[in-house]
Amino acid sequence: MMPLTARLEDLIANYDVFLIDQFGVLRDDIGAYPGAPPALAALKKAGKVVIILSNSGRSGDYNADRLVALGFERSSFDRFVTSGDVAYEILSQDLTLIRGRTRCLTISSGGDTNLADRLGLTTVDDAFDADVVVISGSEAERISLEDYRALLRPAAEKNAPCYCTNPDIHKLAGGTVAPGAGSLAKLYEELGGAVKWLGKPHSEIYHYARSVLSLTPSERIVCIGDSIEHDIVGATNAGLPSALVETGIMSGLSSSMIRGLLDQFDVTPTYLLERFGLVAEQ
Repeated sequence: MMPLTARLEDLIANYDVFLIDQFGVLRDDIGAYPGAPPALAALKKAGKVVIILSNSGRSGDYNADRLVALGFERSSFDRFVTSGDVAYEILSQDLTLIRGRTRCLTISSGGDTNLADRLGLTTVDDAFDADVVVISGSEAERISLEDYRALLRPAAEKNAPCYCTNPDIHKLAGGTVAPGAGSLAKLYEELGGAVKWLGKPHSEIYHYARSVLSLTPSERIVCIGDSIEHDIVGATNAGLPSALVETGIMSGLSSSMIRGLLDQFDVTPTYLLERFGLVAEQ
């Protein structure tokens, strides 16, 4: 069964809290999607609680600033929650998870070592020297998976624990879809390494997001995303209504292809949206 086709206006009428994915819903790797900034602002004008819920290894504050730089009003969302925030919350509160492991290899994009820096770990560039690994991003559009496999092998072979703070299997890159940080974490598992996954679809990020909300009933919260594997599966497991947008990694897929993916992951979103935007803006 296909989900109910809906408009953003329908969701505004039916829900109080919106948990919205960033990439593929509001923006791509270049800029904001047409109509997304005013649509996000419209949610706040309607009195809704808006939380951007992103599988980003960087902090919510960093991502919020970047979103504003793309033309979104800071007043159009209440919080920006990332898997990087969740990872820091968990690891900083239970340092036994990394006790005695002070040398960290971070696999990211743009040389980001944010989590290691916040935890006071020493950054190393060679997996032979690492006793903990953080996978927060991917540059698989220019670095082959085989090169990543070779880079990660020494750490996996000595059983260095790995924390994947961005479980996305795919990412948007230059108008195409490339392997994301989650694909690199899967490589680490294939090499025999242990991975702790932090972010959608795993439960911790939803617990974290719910902790910053008032006691809103689950049926009044809706999750919006473009990834069946992460956004829709995560919302379903959290017992929350969901809306799948046909942008981002869903862009260009036929109804039968979407149905096939829904069957593959055994989920059905509550709604299907053509895009995140208002009808009046089309």
